[in-house]
Amino acid sequence: MPDNPWIHEPLKFAYWVPNVSGGLVTSDIEQRTDWGYDYNRELAVLAENNGFEYALSQVRYTASYGAAYQHESTGFSLALLLATQRLKVIAAIHPGLWHPGVLAKFIASADVLSGGRAAVNVVSGWFKDEFTKLGEPWLEHDERYRRSEEFIRVLKRLWTDDHAEFGGDFYRIHDFDIKPKPELAPGRPHPEIFQGGNSTAARKLAGRVSDWYFSNGKDFDGFTEQVEEVRGYAAENEHTVRFGLNGFVIARDSESEAKDVLREIVAKANTDAVEGFRSAVAQAGRSTSDSKGMWADSEFHDLVQYNDGFRTGLIGTPEQIADRAIEYKRRGANLLLLGFLHYLEDVEHFGRHVLPIIREREKELDAGSATPEPIGIVS
Repeated sequence: MPDNPWIHEPLKFAYWVPNVSGGLVTSDIEQRTDWGYDYNRELAVLAENNGFEYALSQVRYTASYGAAYQHESTGFSLALLLATQRLKVIAAIHPGLWHPGVLAKFIASADVLSGGRAAVNVVSGWFKDEFTKLGEPWLEHDERYRRSEEFIRVLKRLWTDDHAEFGGDFYRIHDFDIKPKPELAPGRPHPEIFQGGNSTAARKLAGRVSDWYFSNGKDFDGFTEQVEEVRGYAAENEHTVRFGLNGFVIARDSESEAKDVLREIVAKANTDAVEGFRSAVAQAGRSTSDSKGMWADSEFHDLVQYNDGFRTGLIGTPEQIADRAIEYKRRGANLLLLGFLHYLEDVEHFGRHVLPIIREREKELDAGSATPEPIGIVS
């Protein structure tokens, strides 16, 4: 099992910004969550006051799997940055729909305006319609990741060099300078760059250039396998990468109550939307040569939470969730990216009742005495 070189650093927490309609599960269960700005501004302030260090704004350009309405991620992220004091906001973006020079300029300005709190999540692309219906080419799977690598390298150069040069297959930069540059914030040479994907191409990309690697929801063994492989690629490139893991939290007074909520979510799944999503992402997983791509082995109930968040198993009592979080930390997680059913209530509950236990477990882990007892989840 891989050790976490940052084991003595506190585990970080992020939440999925609900900037698209429909909530974080594709189900007809009640979700007291709203995609509008006023709700999200309140949520962002609440989150940063309840232990959340990051928020991730989703990127959607058109309706998909029940998400009929979408706020654009970068503009929405900037609004949340200006509404908060400490929260770091990660804007998800697509190479192919952005030029890296234009995005670099936008993020540099957002970073200055927020005092060094802007970040990006580079999404290589899984939803073909978002490209082809805008008249943009839809590249083969591994080519999308080659483009993402060039995109990330250009971002880094523009943020750090006064006379940036780059010559690639997708992007060419000639003696280009952007000013202002991003803020000089402690512990980072430029705004943080996140990236996800389960495929070999995605893992190798993280091992070469990304600051953070996001994993879809995984059980312990699945996450461990990803960490080991990505760290191996990073070592080959003398690169360092941190790990974030997606999870959906259902915290209740008893394990049975929490599992009952999960059963209700799945029982009330919007079947047409879930099947539509399954069809849209089929090319993103099994189309890869080694079948390691996103959602390659996801079942129907996994896809009800569209980033496999149920698989992480953060479902039960606060104590059970804390124990699982600590075990993921032991296996390499530096950050947990969380979704909730009722955001305002659940984020506050997490900050008051789950996070303090996690912090106590971290003290035990530092002392070498932590003995987490992982819980399972209902299939």
